[in-house]
Amino acid sequence: MDLQSVNPRNRGARALGSQLSSDTRGATIIEFAIVAAPLIALIIAILQTSIVFFSQQTLESAAEQASRLILTNQAQKAAMSQSAFKQQACKALPPYMKCANLIVDVRTAASFAAADTSMPTLHYDASGNVDNSWSYQLAGSEKITTMRLMYPLPVVSAPLGFKLSNIGGGKRLLIATAVFQPEPLS
Repeated sequence: MDLQSVNPRNRGARALGSQLSSDTRGATIIEFAIVAAPLIALIIAILQTSIVFFSQQTLESAAEQASRLILTNQAQKAAMSQSAFKQQACKALPPYMKCANLIVDVRTAASFAAADTSMPTLHYDASGNVDNSWSYQLAGSEKITTMRLMYPLPVVSAPLGFKLSNIGGGKRLLIATAVFQPEPLS
C-alpha cells in the first residue's frame, strides 16, 4: 500500500482535482475564462511598470555618477569629449540598456533658476532614430551646469489599452537630470 494515497492531504487535493475534471457543466472553466484575461493583463502591466521604474532608477544612478565627473572637474581636466563622457555614463547602465541609445545633453546656465530641466522635443529621422543635436558644454569652474541623460526605452503595449509609451515607436523617454555648480578648480 502506498503511504501517499493514505495521507488525507493528498486525498483532498485529488478529490478537488477529480471534481474539477469531472464537472461537466463547464461553470468552472467559464468562470476562469472571465477572470483570466484581466488577471493576465494586470500581471503584464505590473511587470512592464516594474521594468520602467527599475530602468528609470538605474538611469538616475548613472546620472549621479556621471555628473560627479563634471562636478569634481575630472571631465574638464581630462578635456573629455562627449563620446568619452557618454562611455563613462554607460558603465553604470544595466546590460539590457544599450549605450548606443543613451543621449547626453550638458548645458550651462546663468543661474539655477535659468537652468532648463524640461522634457525636450524630439525629432526623428526617416529610420525613426532621434536626430536632435545635443549640447555638450563643459563649463569652467563654478558655472551652473545642467546635465541630462535620456534613454528611449522600448515598452510593450499591454492588453486592455495600458500603454506606458510617451514618445513615438512604442518607447518611453526616460530622463535623469542633474543641476549643479562644479567645484572651484584647485
